[in-house]
Amino acid sequence: MPVAVSHAPASRTWLLRTPATGYVLRVDDDGTPRHVHWGGPLTLEQAEAMPAAGPDVFNGWDGRSPAGEELPIDGGARFGAPSLQVRFADGTRALEWAAVGHTLDEDPDTGASTLRLHFRDRHYPLGITLGYLVRQDSDVIERWTELRNTDDSPDGAAVELLRADSGSWAMPPRDDYRLSHAFGAWAAETQLTRAQLPYGETVLTSRRGTSSHHAQPWAMIDAGDADEQHGQVWSTALAWSGTWRITVQRTSDNHLALTAGAGHDGVQLRLAPGETHTTPRLAGLYSDGGFGATTRAWHAHIRAHVLPHPGETRPVLYNSWEATGFAVTQDGQQRLAAHAAALGVELFVMDDGWFGARRSDRAGLGDWTPHPGAFPDGLQPLVDQVHGLGMQFGLWVEPEMVNPDSDLYRAHPDWVLHHPHRQRTELRRQLVLNLARRDVADWAYGWLTRLVGDHGIDFLKWDMNRPFTEAGWPEQGAAPGAQDRLWIDYTRNYLDVLDRLRADHPGLRVEACSSGGGRVDLAVLARTDQVWISDNTDGSDRLVIQDGYAQVYPVRTMAAWVTDVPNQQSGRAVPLRFRFHSAMSGLLSLGGDLAEWTAAELKEAGGYVAEYKTYRHLVQHGVLHRLRPPQTHALTAVQYTAPDASEAVVFGWLQQPRFGRPQPPLRLAALDPVARYRDRATDTVHHGAVLLERGLDLPLPAGDWSSAVVHLTRI
Repeated sequence: MPVAVSHAPASRTWLLRTPATGYVLRVDDDGTPRHVHWGGPLTLEQAEAMPAAGPDVFNGWDGRSPAGEELPIDGGARFGAPSLQVRFADGTRALEWAAVGHTLDEDPDTGASTLRLHFRDRHYPLGITLGYLVRQDSDVIERWTELRNTDDSPDGAAVELLRADSGSWAMPPRDDYRLSHAFGAWAAETQLTRAQLPYGETVLTSRRGTSSHHAQPWAMIDAGDADEQHGQVWSTALAWSGTWRITVQRTSDNHLALTAGAGHDGVQLRLAPGETHTTPRLAGLYSDGGFGATTRAWHAHIRAHVLPHPGETRPVLYNSWEATGFAVTQDGQQRLAAHAAALGVELFVMDDGWFGARRSDRAGLGDWTPHPGAFPDGLQPLVDQVHGLGMQFGLWVEPEMVNPDSDLYRAHPDWVLHHPHRQRTELRRQLVLNLARRDVADWAYGWLTRLVGDHGIDFLKWDMNRPFTEAGWPEQGAAPGAQDRLWIDYTRNYLDVLDRLRADHPGLRVEACSSGGGRVDLAVLARTDQVWISDNTDGSDRLVIQDGYAQVYPVRTMAAWVTDVPNQQSGRAVPLRFRFHSAMSGLLSLGGDLAEWTAAELKEAGGYVAEYKTYRHLVQHGVLHRLRPPQTHALTAVQYTAPDASEAVVFGWLQQPRFGRPQPPLRLAALDPVARYRDRATDTVHHGAVLLERGLDLPLPAGDWSSAVVHLTRI
């Protein structure tokens, strides 16, 4: 691969190369960092010849284009959405760039190159560093911003950061633009939508304290002509687990830029003299292979550079929640564990209701000791029995929350988010502990590490079941922006507790959960092994939720349950076969009341578990192809293929067939056209070229809620 970062000092041009793309920026004569190119590969000579993005000439009304700068600031003739907005001690808000220099670090062991461009304000004590990281094995470019109050004097004043985004990305001129993103709600997360971008500013955001069910901190841009196999797609994803904002601006002269970072509107951060603030990483990816290639590139990058244990194959899991609710007892859990082990389950997880006075959602949250009536001898007998059955043992926890009716809250009412003279809003009869406080974070870490270490716990399901309200921190005082630190420090401490816990217990594995998919992002994925992506376990609804989730995030992290019918969320009853096939296209898990399943159902379920284990390596580590997405086809189908095309598994779901409208053959992808493939269930042999050109006739049973799985191996 050519040198990853090249510099032309005479033109002050920088070229960043990835395996298949190029990124170019330039520092203007006045010190302003300008965007030049993000797309296909260029040489340094070609990069120098490329004009900067956005119009070079502006009239008195339009000002500078917001689509032409690497980090749009508030100052001068700029009227777009600023990525960086500050207020100095004398009230001045305008910034002026002055270039200082650069540093370039290259790591031969990892193949990573890190470029830092250093700037300062021309008058005020603010240093600004723009960071860029590229790797030899990924087309993802990581960006961030470092801000330092350079006034180190004893009587120095704070600088107020009104907005501090991680970076801004400009798109090349196109006739039109389209935005793809995921919206949703509780139990209806990651609903993919694609829509033409209007002129003006389009804002995606979360103000809830987490990345949220309602929006995802990623976005994709294309010219309106991309599909699964073709077209240019520019995409970004933020590695931040708190509140965030993405602003996409389409100017009146049809230029486009996207800026993104932590924090939502109205949140300020005081930068004390000598203090440095580093924003979260904002990753960007360009692909010319449509949405399918974009997804596969994100999956490959996250597996290689984000997930803590990407090579592991996740076990088949059973969770007790839907079987027991809060009526948790040692005997009941032992019976469920015996049923689960008989089905081939490898990880047994006891959910909510095991601790304190927790017999409903009204009490006990925060008191993390076993319920004395349910577990008279503590947790160890159950843990030992589960291990004796050949399964790992997992436990549900919610370290960030407290019930007002708890010993913890009675002892520490000041530990929750609150404002003086304001009510403390209860949602789900609980309040949010202020994890921004170091003493609260240390308390959470302390009981968690003791719990895991004392009992030999293998797995934690870390839940978080309500958004922030009354997000105050009175101990920080009344200075402007002082209490706003909690929006940053809370998230940093949450991630830090996970880091400390995993360092203490290298064998511990963690599932991220926030009433389902309320907190999913690249920072969470760097510290967890899988995600509970939705409380909605309906096998049909899940096809849409899972499709939206997997646009960016790997299937290797996508937990999916088979539960009882009628479904608790939708009230829908679908066959066990359909429910299993839906869940088997992710990390197969079970969540029903196994004690109430019939012998026939248990036998059928055991067969599916055994079948899944024969091809889960393809689901969890293979290459995803969306053959027929659920938004546009009656037949939904996905394919997972081994990187060397030696194997593939195809899933298909047809909810309601129409008489006289037979489904056409399903054209497969990424197979070896000169090879032959055997269907492992029927021994039928197919030519690779025929499967690619004509397609596969899926063996779908007649009737509603039809589904099929075909596992192909190269002969």
